[in-house]
Parts: sequence; C-alpha cells; structure tokens
Amino acid sequence: MSATNSNQLVQKLWNFCNVLRDDGVSTIEYVEQLTYLLFLKMADERLKTGLGEVVPLGLDWQSLLDRDGDDLEVHYRHLLESLGRQSGTLGTIFRKAQNRIQDPAKLRRLVVNLINEETWTSVDADVKGDAYEGLLQKGAEDTKSGAGQYFTPRALTRAMIACLQPCPGETIADPACGTGGFLLAAHEWIVDHHIAEMDADDKRFLRDEAVQGWEIVDGTARLCAMNLLLHGIGTPNGESRVTVADALRGDPGVRVDVIAANPPFGRKSSMTMVNEVGEVEREDLVVVRDDFWASTSNKQLNFLQHIKGMLKIGGRAAVVLPDNVLFEAGAGETIRRRLLADCDLHTILRLPTGIFYAQGVKANVVFFDRKPAAADPWTRETWVYDLRTNKHFTLKANPLRAADLSEFVEAYCPNDRSKRIESERFRRFAYDDLVAGDKANLDIIWLRDETLDDASTLPAPGVLAAEIVKELGAALAQFSELAASLPAESTD
Repeated sequence: MSATNSNQLVQKLWNFCNVLRDDGVSTIEYVEQLTYLLFLKMADERLKTGLGEVVPLGLDWQSLLDRDGDDLEVHYRHLLESLGRQSGTLGTIFRKAQNRIQDPAKLRRLVVNLINEETWTSVDADVKGDAYEGLLQKGAEDTKSGAGQYFTPRALTRAMIACLQPCPGETIADPACGTGGFLLAAHEWIVDHHIAEMDADDKRFLRDEAVQGWEIVDGTARLCAMNLLLHGIGTPNGESRVTVADALRGDPGVRVDVIAANPPFGRKSSMTMVNEVGEVEREDLVVVRDDFWASTSNKQLNFLQHIKGMLKIGGRAAVVLPDNVLFEAGAGETIRRRLLADCDLHTILRLPTGIFYAQGVKANVVFFDRKPAAADPWTRETWVYDLRTNKHFTLKANPLRAADLSEFVEAYCPNDRSKRIESERFRRFAYDDLVAGDKANLDIIWLRDETLDDASTLPAPGVLAAEIVKELGAALAQFSELAASLPAESTD
C-alpha cells in the first residue's frame, strides 16, 4: 500500500462513488460516509497496534465487520447516532451523522471490500491527505451539491500563505474554514520550510495546537476535521481543531498570529420566517457587536471586522473579499477608513474572474497587519496588484495555477516589503490619496482592458459565453435575494 499514490487511491474510491450515484448519493454525501468509515478503520488499526482505544467497544469497526444485511444497516445508523454524542474530534466528525447508503449490500461492499482491504494508518499522510482532498475537489465539481462554495483554488491558498509565511510556534486560524484548505496550506508551509529546525515540542504544538478553524455547517466541519486528521493535524482522541459554530456570533476570545480566510459569498445574513398571515418573509440580520467598528448585515464586512479582532497585535491576515467591500458606502466606508487607520492595510490583490465555483464573483485578497492604538494612521501606503485586467481563467479549460501567481508573490516581497518595486500591474497608493477619495474607495483600476480596443484579443466564444452566463446567474441571484426580502403585495 505504501507505493500506492494519491491518484490511484482517489480513482479507487471514486469508482465506488459512481456505483452509489444510482442510489441518489451525491459526491459530498459519499465523502461523508467515507469519512465515518475511514475514521473507524483507522481507530481500529490504532487499537490493534497498542495505541489505545478511540471508539467505544460495540461502536467500533469490528462491530460493522461482524454484521451483514439489514442488521448491518440498522447497527450503522445506531453507531453514527451514538458517536455523534461524543466529545472532541470524535464528536465533530460524527455530529448529526446520518447513513446515506440505504442498500445493505453496497454498505457491506464499502466496509469489507474497499475500506477494510487497506491498512490506512500505514499510508503516508501526504498520500492519504491528497487522496481525500482529491475527492473533495471532485465534490466541488459536482455543481448540483453546491459544495463548490466551500473551496478556494489551491494555487490561491498556497500563494496567500507564501505571502504570510507562518512560522513554528505561531497560531493560525480561519473563521470560515470550509474543508480546511488554508489551515492545510499553512501547516504544509511550516513543514516544508522549517521542519529541520523544529524540536519535539515544536512538532507537537504544530500537530495539536497551531491551527484552529470555525465552520457553521455540520457536514463541512466533519469533512474539515477528517481532512486535517488525514494530513497529520490533531489526534483522533484529542480536542477538535474545528469548532462547529457561527463565528460571527461573538468574540471567541482567541487571539492568533495569522489568519487566512475566504468567507462565504453572499452579501447579507438573513433569516426566513412565516408571518401571522402565513406569508414567508426574509429579515436581514444586522450583527451588533461591541468590538465591531460598524453594525451591518453585510456578511463580508462583518467577517473582516471579526478577523481584525481575532488577530494579536502584530498579527497578519489575508482575506478573500468581493469587490463591494472595497467600495460600498455607509458601514463599508466606515470600516475601510478604520482599517486603514487602525491597521496597516499594505496590499490588495485584484483576483481574476472565473476561478471560483460561485457564479460571477469578482473578488480580491486584502492583506493587513493589526497594530496597537496610535494617534496617527498605521497605513502609509497600499500596494495594489491587478491580476484581473486582460486575464481570463475558467475552472476547467484554463484553471488558475501556481505559475499564474508566482510574479505576484515575488513582487509582494514577503521577507522585506520595503524592497517592493512598482510595475505595470503593481502600483503604490498613498494613504492621504486613498482617504481623500470618494468613500475611501479601494476598488482601484488603472490598466486598460485590451478587449475594448481590439476584438482580436477577445477570449474564445465559449469562454465569453461562460462568463456571460456567470454574470447573468449572479445578477439573477441578486435580484432573487432582493425580491425575497421585499414584502409581498396584497392581491385584495
């Protein structure tokens, strides 16, 4: 098994997913079932090698092997429900777990012929982890499941971490962690660049304490917890590195060195209710917190404020945010001015379109450092790198790759930002000019779109059509959101 690479492992696991599609099991639902069974099998392997009990007797892997037919399916449901009441990593992975494989024969095949055949704890963490991430990526491509909203292109997560450069002993967080991409990238960076200099205490800290994520969706949190575990982060019987909660509900009281995040797209937080005459209404939820600069229902503006509050003094952050955060009036302007004054907002990366699963998204990465209270503003200048103008990417035909971001990372100068040099795509803007502008607008454009001058430089018709569909889809979603928030007119 040690020679099995991640691609072969993904293909083996993926082939069984195709079998279950006929039963209406989506890719992400299949990965959830794999998560439960892989955890139980790895816990069984630990027990047999003398590393201690993780799962209570009678709810373990052997209890599944000992059953068949309807008895197996009934016991599996009971097992999931019981383990969901446990604490720590065990409870996070099995929280509200349900069996989606209703055919006992297929469940038996998955348990005996697929999972039980391998010794998973002997597989290298990179192979195991990459195989699991490969399945999650396939789940993201399953557009019907809507799972793509939890994924940030790996090339982008790694570039953001390459700019932040987390170090041994530092704490790293993501308050909207999805399946854990940023946490994994930070862990990978530290291992790749510092493992030789780390002692036993450093390695234990990296495994058990360095990373922490928050995720509001139970199913996504379980995928994240397993993803981290398979990459060697946390322990099966230890404290979970993922907290299942709404991160915006309040100040967690945690202060960290590094935050990398891509908060969920969708401008407003809202709740749906039925009024006294039976009509469905949506009400925007304005987040009011004493530690926020402004109260707003804009989800991204609230995450930006939350992330600032979670940083230690001197801590650094990189956050993916949609364009509206850079120019929106009202609370948006208040937050931008405070961010420029109270933090060092030193860099903005304008991202190209076509790199996210969500339709029509125009986004940026905002890099800033938290600073102590001071009379003068901390931001002296903000550098903007335009990777959007005259760039065209798609998820499949022309995906964003590491090479597409290498020039930005080099220009960013992570080791010494004072050595930055202006270029065609990288410009410096003084603080005084930024705050003097209308609404402290940070949506800055200076490059001319060549397609406006020369039709021969237009992307292929298929690419253009896909972009148009995405734009229309995004516009329709916004109109639907607006319509849902308006009271229905009486027909009387």
